[in-house]
Amino acid sequence: MDTPHPRRSREWMIAAGLILLALVPSIAGAFRVGEIASGAAETPANARFVQMPLPVVLHIVGALVYSIVGAFQFLPGLRRRRNGWHRFAGRYLLVPAGIVVGATGLWMTAVYDVPATDDGPVAVSRYVVGGLMLAFIGLGVAAVARRDYFAHGSWMIRAYALAMGAGTQVLTSGPALLLFGAPDEMFRLIQMDAGWIINALFAEWVIARRRAAARRPATIGA
Repeated sequence: MDTPHPRRSREWMIAAGLILLALVPSIAGAFRVGEIASGAAETPANARFVQMPLPVVLHIVGALVYSIVGAFQFLPGLRRRRNGWHRFAGRYLLVPAGIVVGATGLWMTAVYDVPATDDGPVAVSRYVVGGLMLAFIGLGVAAVARRDYFAHGSWMIRAYALAMGAGTQVLTSGPALLLFGAPDEMFRLIQMDAGWIINALFAEWVIARRRAAARRPATIGA
């Protein structure tokens, strides 16, 4: 009888962790979509979404697809066993969803009337992160077109890490919000940037491990 391979079990735990990280912002996004669809009364907190719902709906749906599909794209074992699915999902789901997330994020930052704490420096961070995410996706597509699969994976990991910032930001801002209330502009910037920076550093650690594994000589079984 076959027993689960430890590496395969670890990979599925990683996927579950990524989905869990995306869960809270996904629930919040689903609530926002439901609020818009039900014709909720306009308030200062939701006026920008009620007046211009399409960008935020596209952003939420795109982020949900991107986070769920991406959670499985980076599992080496699954990629080897289901390479056809990996290519199909990347081409027709992950890349389009990632572009939608990045583009709508930039659009909402530029057009929506956001709270004062999300204006100024936080808006600059959003522009930087959204621009980098789109650039990383473009570089990843270019890399796979020239069959540089390591570079392709590295760029896509970087893009995914930035997109998952919303999940990490729940951890960097949630406890402080509960303990101290709504932050001022400076603490809002620190909390938001911390989520993106943590994810970016983790992505570089993962890429470094992939690079070391690629350089390691293969062992030949007896």
